Amino acid sequence: MSKLSRREFVYMMAALGATPVFANSHTNHTRAANPSKLENYYKLDSFGNVRLMHMTDSHAQLLPVYFREPSVNLGFHGNYGKPPHIVGEKFLDYYGIKGNKRLEYAYSMVNFEEHAKAMGRVGGFAQIKTVVDYLKGNFGADKTLLLDGGDTWQGSWTALQTRGKDMVGAMNLLGVDVAVGHWEFTYEAAEVLENVKMLNAEFIAQNVKVREDALFDGSAEAYDEDTGHAFKPYTVKKMGNARVAIIGQAFPYTTIANPQRFIPDWTFSINDEGMQELVDKVREEEKPDAVIVLSHNGYDTDKKMAEVVTGIDFIMGGHTHDGVPEAYPCKNAAGTTYVCNAGSNGKFLNVLDLDIQNGKIKDFKFTLLPIFSDLIPEDPEMKKYIEDVRAPFKKDLDRVIATTEQTLFRRGNFNGSWDQIICDALIDVKGADISLSPGFRWGTSVMPGQNITFDDLATQTAMTYPETYARDIKGSDIKLILEDVADNLFNADPFYQQGGDMVRTGGISYRIEPTAEMGKRITDITLTKTGQKIDANKMYKVAGWSTVGAKSPGEPVWETVETYLKNVKHIANLKVDTPDMIGVKGNPGMI
Repeated sequence: MSKLSRREFVYMMAALGATPVFANSHTNHTRAANPSKLENYYKLDSFGNVRLMHMTDSHAQLLPVYFREPSVNLGFHGNYGKPPHIVGEKFLDYYGIKGNKRLEYAYSMVNFEEHAKAMGRVGGFAQIKTVVDYLKGNFGADKTLLLDGGDTWQGSWTALQTRGKDMVGAMNLLGVDVAVGHWEFTYEAAEVLENVKMLNAEFIAQNVKVREDALFDGSAEAYDEDTGHAFKPYTVKKMGNARVAIIGQAFPYTTIANPQRFIPDWTFSINDEGMQELVDKVREEEKPDAVIVLSHNGYDTDKKMAEVVTGIDFIMGGHTHDGVPEAYPCKNAAGTTYVCNAGSNGKFLNVLDLDIQNGKIKDFKFTLLPIFSDLIPEDPEMKKYIEDVRAPFKKDLDRVIATTEQTLFRRGNFNGSWDQIICDALIDVKGADISLSPGFRWGTSVMPGQNITFDDLATQTAMTYPETYARDIKGSDIKLILEDVADNLFNADPFYQQGGDMVRTGGISYRIEPTAEMGKRITDITLTKTGQKIDANKMYKVAGWSTVGAKSPGEPVWETVETYLKNVKHIANLKVDTPDMIGVKGNPGMI
């Protein structure tokens, strides 16, 4: 534990005075160690005979980070007012955790700057390994599995430079047993397969197939040529006296949301019918005591999957970065499937303990454990590994670009302050009227008073298709772009949602009605500089980056933003562009 001032120590002990974590189960047990001592914080009471630990969406963040939870995470239709579409004070009220400063800091953006100053960073693979090893040793290694939900090999400068291999090594050292993917597929296919071969964990996916023509002409191999699966679709693990089946579900829209040119021979889909067939087959042929889906669908999509597919006990999900402190029950034709999510950036670890008796789950306890870096000693081996991984790039990573007196963050349905800096940089450096930046959910936060380093910038931009562009786009096409992304985000059917956030914009304002029909959500697009409405027939110079269809001609976006930040030098009074929203008054997904 780092050295603390008395004020910080008193603040921390007050935060730990209430139950630090809570669990839900069939019979509403609670569990938590006595938190009167800091070293007891992660000592969960043991329960049952099978333990599944789950982390997801770490986005290559090996070191502890700051991460601000969203103040806008809107839900509509069947997901209105339901997790994860509850934010801030309403979230704390919903789960009855208001007043617990630790949990307030972990699960919400309430008093974020105050809590961050007192409690510091979260996550860190050296800290996670300490917790994982303890929870595994405390419960029994032969009865414990560690699952990784994907988006692990992308999101940092070291991951980009090593093509994800730094994270493969970290996963191996962490002891991951089973993994799925999404941004893993933004490297070239040969690199993905090389990384999977290096990975000690089983890499599984029931919804990734090899194209028939690629199988026929021998240009791509399949895990199973008869079914066309590119990877093993499921695995069965012996855990003590129990047998647990784990089915993989990769991000279903990978080749729409990310470049197909990197992985031309693979297809992705939700494949809910195939999931049902596979669950039935596994139940019949393998006779498991429990069926778990390790998913990268996104929270709302997982909930719909749980409602339309029967026979799944738990879906351990990722992609949408939602830290939800319960296993959420979803009814279906044959019973109940529980959906879990583990946040992002190494900030949380799910712990699911199962009481398996007579071939089925009798009861369970689920806990979403926040990883408070200041409470956890670093694992020496992992710490050394991380230092070695970063050493060749340390000069670049530590380079100071600018300073800030504002919190810089990305997460939220619309522009965050980091997004605004990227948009402003594109307009300034490219001489554009308008800028567009993807609605990515990955990226960490920078606190007021901090230096902005290249390492910080890389957490927002480090990816395999970072090239920028500046081209003339018709006003009507700008509206079509906004409409298309809005439908991906707010479609009434979760199977048509792609799980990102709204495209970030610079140089314009607009009105959005999330519950309107496709094509009618976006109105009154206006140039912020002149106050003039966009003319549907006029051409505007638009700058952006991260093109999916074909590679753009410009420099990588981190060069664009670094140029801008070096000129600006200090971020203060940053105006974040947010649209006027219609029909959202009282929505608990917005502050």
